[in-house]
Amino acid sequence: MNLQVQDMGGAAVADTTAEVRVFLVEPNPLVVSALGLCFERDRRFRLCASTPSGAALLDTRTGSFDVAVLSWQSADLGAAEVLRAWRAAGRSEPVTVFSNNRDLGTVRQSVRLGAQGYCYQFDDPSVLFDTLHAVANGRICVPFIDVTAINDTPLAGLTVRERELLEVLARGWTNQQIANRTGISENTVKYHLKNLYEKLGVRNRAMAVAIWSREMDG
Repeated sequence: MNLQVQDMGGAAVADTTAEVRVFLVEPNPLVVSALGLCFERDRRFRLCASTPSGAALLDTRTGSFDVAVLSWQSADLGAAEVLRAWRAAGRSEPVTVFSNNRDLGTVRQSVRLGAQGYCYQFDDPSVLFDTLHAVANGRICVPFIDVTAINDTPLAGLTVRERELLEVLARGWTNQQIANRTGISENTVKYHLKNLYEKLGVRNRAMAVAIWSREMDG
């Protein structure tokens, strides 16, 4: 099976043989029923809860499950909206998007917004389960899609410091504010900005911030 997996370098389930608790967000009761039967047959997992509501996932208690399966469109919220709120809340439980869309743009949007897994609803259930197992153990997993293509964005070539600089530009900081808060001269700030603009292929800060905003919003 061609599962594209990338190490996240973050926390993982300590015992890879432990039962993985799954929280399912899916509005279609037939899909919920079918997945429920599949989970019962796979001893790696336990379906601990299911809901048609994305808001219900956002209201869950931290640590009450190991991995969430999030439908691309729940009964009340789209996956992108849920993922943004999940990230804003600082939640660490991994989320796998379960979608009927295999478009690379949709996959890229999901991963940028923080999804650690992405599965196509019409694949064999074993693909979803192998993806969930990888995600629950600290990896990014996207079946049948090259992870490098997902990460190939205008920001991919930036250093950590350049990304930090771009982030404060997006907050509206002036060159002088950046200089004062980082302890470097304003001329040095201008030099770094020039290099940043060249890497992004833009002419000014407004264009650079537009790229940052587009990337962060998915």
